[in-house]
Amino acid sequence: MSSILVLAGGLSHERDVSLRSGRRVAEALRGTGLDVLERDVDASLLNTLRSEAPSCVVPMLHGETGEDGAIREVLELLDIPYVGAPPSSCRTAFDKPVAKAVATRAGILTPESVCLPAETFRELGAAEVMAALVARLGLPLMVKPAKSGSALGCSVVHTAEELPSAMVNAFAYGEVALLERFVSGLEVAVPVIDDGSGPRALPAVAIEPDGGVYDYTARYTAGSTEFSVPAPLSAELTEEVARVALLAHQALGLRDVSRSDLIVDAEGRVWFLEVNVAPGFTETSTVPLSIQAAGLDLGKVCASLVHAATARGGR
Repeated sequence: MSSILVLAGGLSHERDVSLRSGRRVAEALRGTGLDVLERDVDASLLNTLRSEAPSCVVPMLHGETGEDGAIREVLELLDIPYVGAPPSSCRTAFDKPVAKAVATRAGILTPESVCLPAETFRELGAAEVMAALVARLGLPLMVKPAKSGSALGCSVVHTAEELPSAMVNAFAYGEVALLERFVSGLEVAVPVIDDGSGPRALPAVAIEPDGGVYDYTARYTAGSTEFSVPAPLSAELTEEVARVALLAHQALGLRDVSRSDLIVDAEGRVWFLEVNVAPGFTETSTVPLSIQAAGLDLGKVCASLVHAATARGGR
């Protein structure tokens, strides 16, 4: 097998996180004896891929430019194998309102929501639209960009007066905002991996941020969030969160690796929030924590995904 190429960095708001994820994955793969190169994404990438085609690419690009399927489309054009979901599935999963619609059709519970572009607020009057939103969805609300990662642009709104600034925050990261009925409960992340033997859910990770909201700072600042893995759930709920994550993975047409973000409320209902097709692998990310809790070696898991992708070929 020729060298493995880990793509990280890019130009999204999550560049720094991507670089950290890529570095950790590359080191883990090297630990299994594989020849691994790390590379940023720039104008010379295509020429490099043509002249020195790797045996497999591991895209560790986070945010819109890494998770919208575009890079994977290019890899398929060049017939280069890569780890992860195909482009069409990436586009569906990265668009949160669309992913929620697919999950709903699959029978998965997801919070009631409204999706609106910034133009609607400008054309119809922000005050009137926000009043209608509060009347329909109630409070509190979760406001987030329709297409973004790492909780960038996300806010919990407890009062109507907080809504305008939350909308401005969301629109700073995209032209469309998703307003979702806030569901209180235990937030859990459930990774799904498939090394060619079929998808399986890994142990759920319970997430309890110090500030109460799992925002960008809570995700990537060591010590600001308490993680419990396996999550402190009953056997029945442990089975249910795994079922939901697997169902979301399959309904959205994902492959190799994904991570579903869920809420378990006080009544024991499991709510689907979103799914990530390129989950983080930093020192504070939930997927490596889950892999370790499953008694697995991070490098061997990553290598198994590379081998599966290589066997599949560039599609």
